Amino acid sequence: MKITGIDTIPFAIPYRKPLRFASGEVHTAEHVLVRVHTDEGLTGTAEAPPRPYTYGETQESIVAVIDKIFAPQLLGRSALEREAVHGLLDRTVGNPTAKAALDMALWDILGQAAGLPVSGLLGGYTDRMRVCHMVGFAPAARMVAEAERVRDTHGITTFKVKVGRRPYTDDVAACRALREALGPEAELYIDGNRGWSAAESARALREMEDLGLTFAEELCPADDVLGRRRLVSQSTIPFIADESATRAAEVTRELLGGSATAISVKTARTGFTASQRVLHLCEGLGVEVVMGNQIDGQIGTLCSVAFGAAHRSAARRAGELSNFLDMADDLLAEPLIIEDGALRVREGAGLGIAVDPEKLARYRQDG
Repeated sequence: MKITGIDTIPFAIPYRKPLRFASGEVHTAEHVLVRVHTDEGLTGTAEAPPRPYTYGETQESIVAVIDKIFAPQLLGRSALEREAVHGLLDRTVGNPTAKAALDMALWDILGQAAGLPVSGLLGGYTDRMRVCHMVGFAPAARMVAEAERVRDTHGITTFKVKVGRRPYTDDVAACRALREALGPEAELYIDGNRGWSAAESARALREMEDLGLTFAEELCPADDVLGRRRLVSQSTIPFIADESATRAAEVTRELLGGSATAISVKTARTGFTASQRVLHLCEGLGVEVVMGNQIDGQIGTLCSVAFGAAHRSAARRAGELSNFLDMADDLLAEPLIIEDGALRVREGAGLGIAVDPEKLARYRQDG
């Protein structure tokens, strides 16, 4: 089953409202649809979401690195040789979402060839995941209104609140308003996207001690090495490493160095193969993982839930699986539906991705 072609299709779908956070804001999902074709007629599909302010990738760079560097190395190889493929991809530094999309597309092919869902091949722990919704920067009243709408409409009771503004008091006030509105049964955790210093983080956490936060994520930059270690050592809240722990070696560094006590796994940046390595490393070290979100569309979200539901440790916490709700449209022929606060794995062979050709023609950017 040889790889005969790789398509990279840039597309752009606007958001109904921008998502704002400390390291940037997103108004349009400018992603890349990646398709890997084989000589047996099977096609694997995935989505690569560039985040230039986090990993340095752009829509144009993803297309270029796949078309000009990765595809020439992969054409003619067996689609089942994932380790050999990773050996080739790893010769090129960086480009995490481009590599991840290729990996997930190959797993999609593997599932189709076996006649089994990818989630089952990865582990098959459960058929659904609880959903966590990400609430971006806005006045406190609007953040509360969004959280209440998502709770009442979709049954979601876990919320990741974007913080990192200056002054930090705006974020403290927003978190307090969310707790008061949602009640003690809601789970709240905060994500600073490196927006605060260690000192600001410490002060903000002291002011939120009574809010019962579940996690704190990337409140200050990874380069603030000593500050992060002091912050983590003094806090009773588990600290999640996200942007600072994008591969297994970085996970080891952050955990053993005392800069984090939990890890965010994002299939959009580590695919399925490297995400399993990160997950198993965390299990071996006895730390929790959460399934993060790269502000994915529905295709990326489908991949996240397939991986998260496959593993007991990943399915334990609600995954960040709802940001596609803010997009004006999507590419899937059968849209995802969140019911009773959960998202189900797609049934059928592979990942179950079926792209609507009319929508792809409407939103693609390559003419």
